[in-house]
Amino acid sequence: VVVSHHNVTRLFTATDHWFGFGPDDVWTLFHSYAFDFAVWEMWGALLYGGRLVVVPHLTSRDPGAFRRLLAEERVTVLNQTPSAFHQLAAADRDDPGELALRYVVFGGEALEPGRLADWYERHADDAPRLVNMYGITETTVHVAHTVLDRATAAAAHASAIGTNIPDLRVYVLDERLRPVPPGVTGEMYVAGEGVALGYLGRPDLTATRFVADPYAHLFGTAGGARMYRSGDLARRRTDGTLEYFGRADH
Repeated sequence: VVVSHHNVTRLFTATDHWFGFGPDDVWTLFHSYAFDFAVWEMWGALLYGGRLVVVPHLTSRDPGAFRRLLAEERVTVLNQTPSAFHQLAAADRDDPGELALRYVVFGGEALEPGRLADWYERHADDAPRLVNMYGITETTVHVAHTVLDRATAAAAHASAIGTNIPDLRVYVLDERLRPVPPGVTGEMYVAGEGVALGYLGRPDLTATRFVADPYAHLFGTAGGARMYRSGDLARRRTDGTLEYFGRADH
């Protein structure tokens, strides 16, 4: 996937009002740099002048050792897949102690909010703040954002992914590319500043997945704008937020 430098820098400028990252933040590089989540981890630290702790491979596979690293390095921004975080939460339960975390950002797979109850038994809603971010490599890591707390986590019945990043547009469409009403499941299409250039050396696949945006004119966007067909199912709630329901091809 060909992602421009502009796409990466605008990812952080467009989300800065949510997080307020700065030079005092300490991030971990937990994931392989072949995984798009690592783009957020590496450049989040570097663009804000923070510190990046490269997690040794063996430590990343040992939740107890990883939790000790978080405490010793005073990590403030942690990015995790839900499955990895659940293992970390178990280690935190077995060996509790102070952490410097400000944010835990979930990504990479669907989150089951109800499984966070154990974590919230030991930690306040805002120390650290848990954030679920739905994303796609082809739209530059993150697309949507929702802040969690113990009440919303307990009440959620699906993977709540919240609202889109302000410089992106998320359409929930039927098979004829028509918007579906709130409460009706459709396929997500993503348009806006984060859409990648396409697949390197694969023009046919690029043409299939990166398609013309028929609604761009409604947002004052010039002709020729494209949107990415995600293959993911979602529905929009009456309050405008999104819920994720898995892949369209499953």
